[in-house]
Amino acid sequence: MSSSTLKQAAEAARTKSSNMSKQGTETVVAAKNDFLHTPIMRAALPFINGGVSGMVATTVIQPVDMIKVRLQLAGEGVATGPKPTPISVTREILAQGKFRDLYTGLSAGLLRQAVYTTARLGFFDTFMKALTVRAKEKGTQVGFAERASAGLTAGGIAAFIGNPADLALIRMQSDGLKPLAERQHYKSVVDAMATIVRREGVGALWAGAAPTVVRAMSLNLGQLAFFSEAKAQLRARTRWSPQTQTLTASAIAGFFASFFSLPFDFVKTRLQKQQRGPDGKLPYKSMLDCFGKVARQEGLLRFYRGFGTYYVRIAPHAMVTLIVVDYLGWLTK
Repeated sequence: MSSSTLKQAAEAARTKSSNMSKQGTETVVAAKNDFLHTPIMRAALPFINGGVSGMVATTVIQPVDMIKVRLQLAGEGVATGPKPTPISVTREILAQGKFRDLYTGLSAGLLRQAVYTTARLGFFDTFMKALTVRAKEKGTQVGFAERASAGLTAGGIAAFIGNPADLALIRMQSDGLKPLAERQHYKSVVDAMATIVRREGVGALWAGAAPTVVRAMSLNLGQLAFFSEAKAQLRARTRWSPQTQTLTASAIAGFFASFFSLPFDFVKTRLQKQQRGPDGKLPYKSMLDCFGKVARQEGLLRFYRGFGTYYVRIAPHAMVTLIVVDYLGWLTK
C-alpha cells in the first residue's frame, strides 16, 4: 500500500471520528434540551431554581440571622435595661462557644429554604408567567399591582407550608438563651421538630403561623414585586448591563422587604420562641396580643430594633437569592 493511500485512509478515519464525536455531543445536548423542555420540567424548574438559590443564600447569611434573632429576644418584657448591639451579641455567642455556634440552626434554615423559597419563588414565577401571557393577549403590560398580588399570594402560601421548619429554626437559635437546666440541646432540625411534637403536639409546629404568613406577604411585596418592578424600570430607563440591573434591583428590593416585614418578623420570633410557663399559660395569646404587649411594655420602636442587622440579613439574602435564581433561569431557559 502506497504512502498516499495510507494518508487518505488516516484522513478518512479522522474525519469519521470527528463526525461521530460531533454527533455524540449534539445528541447529548439535544437530549438535555429535550429533557429541560418537557412540560413537567418546565413547570418544576421555577421551584427547583428557587429552592437551590434560597439554600445558597441561607448558607452565606446564617450567622447574621442568628444575631438578628438574639437581638429580637433581648430585653423581652421590659422597656429599659442594656441595649444589645450586633457586635455585643456576636461577642457573647463567641464567648460561650465556638465560631460554628453562629451557624446554629443551619439545618433548619436549609430545610426552611427547601420548602419556603422553593414554593414562594416557584409560585411567583408561575403566577408572573400566567400574568404575562394574559397581558400579551390584551396587548398590555404587567403592572405593579399585578406583580404585588403575585408576590403577596406566593409569599402567603409558601410561609404557611414552611412554618414548621421556621419554628424549629427559632427554637434552635433561642435555646442558648435559656438557663442550662432548661435547654433542649437540639441535635438537628429533625430532632427539634420531633421534640416539639412530642411535648406540645403537632399543632405547635404552626405556632406563630399568622405573623409568619403576614411577614412573608409583606416581605414578598417588598422583595419580589419591587425587584420585578425595579428591574423593569432599569431596563427601560438605563443602558446598564443585565448584571448591574439585577444587582441594583435586588438591593432596592432588599430595603423595601426589610422595612415592610420587620415588625411582623419581630412578632413572629416572639411567638415562635414562647413556651408555657409554670402556670401553664403562654406569654402571648395571639399576634395582636403580642403587638399590644410589646408596644405597651417596650415601646413602638422595639419593633424596629436591629433594623440594620435585619437589612444586612435580608438584603444580601435577597440579592444572592435573586441573582442565583436569575442565573439558573438563564442556564435552564
